[in-house]
Amino acid sequence: MAARAKSPATLGEWLAHAIKLYAKHDSALGQVATSAHDEALYLLLHTLGLPMDSKPVVLKKKLTAEETARVAEVFRLRLEEHVPAAYLTREAWLGEHRFYVDERVIIPRSYFLELLPEQIPQWLPANKPVKRVVDVCTGSGCLAILLAHQFPDAKVDAVELSTDALAVAKFNVAEHGLAKRVKLFHSDVLEAVPVAKYDLILSNPPYVPTRELRDLPEEFKNEPQMALDGGKDGLDIVRRLLRQSRERLQPHGIVALEVGQAKPALDQAFPELDPHWLHTEDGEDCVCVIQAARLVNWKG
Repeated sequence: MAARAKSPATLGEWLAHAIKLYAKHDSALGQVATSAHDEALYLLLHTLGLPMDSKPVVLKKKLTAEETARVAEVFRLRLEEHVPAAYLTREAWLGEHRFYVDERVIIPRSYFLELLPEQIPQWLPANKPVKRVVDVCTGSGCLAILLAHQFPDAKVDAVELSTDALAVAKFNVAEHGLAKRVKLFHSDVLEAVPVAKYDLILSNPPYVPTRELRDLPEEFKNEPQMALDGGKDGLDIVRRLLRQSRERLQPHGIVALEVGQAKPALDQAFPELDPHWLHTEDGEDCVCVIQAARLVNWKG
């Protein structure tokens, strides 16, 4: 008889075992980490209540029977049920900032984390303080919170149509101590938001073409469809936001949009707006800046 496979005993053995399971189940990545190693290690440390900055020696830790059962169940849910890792841990990170997440919101992941500190401010006048900004389609509130940290003297508006997502955003804004600076609005794009002049209108809207939703990996199908579905070409929300932005921007203001694979469609749809694509480290370059002066003269 063939010898029975030895069950993982240490954290390191579980990590190696989990990586093989990710490949076996062809699990989709990208919601929390881009490699099976990083996501599996994150889940192990979180499930066992260990610090994320644990030293390599932690891999030698032997798991108790109770810990083994917990870890096994987490990986069963993640790999067999395709539950996204962030929904299992009820958290997501953008840089140093932690956000509460659950099935009511899309899992935070955005190139704005990379672009907000340096590239976005270069498109705003150096001699004018940023007084008011808005995050449209705020979801969990993560980008509104990043805006509040980036522009500490600015008023920040956060706009969301889903009441479920707004509840999560309200929690995160309070957790970050920003309830006095970040104002939440239940609105379909900017329709129900009182008229204000913004220095920056930022949005990471739904941009997946409707026909492509059915082909998404199961992990992504577990996210709210409303947060993904961008209509026929992925630009339904973008079109409405750009039309509304004409009356909402300061003369020196900008719209910053993250549109993923809808980048070619946006270039084709709005050549007269001269969208400028910001460079990102991985070369995706799917965030563009559109200046107020272009929108003013746009026939729309």
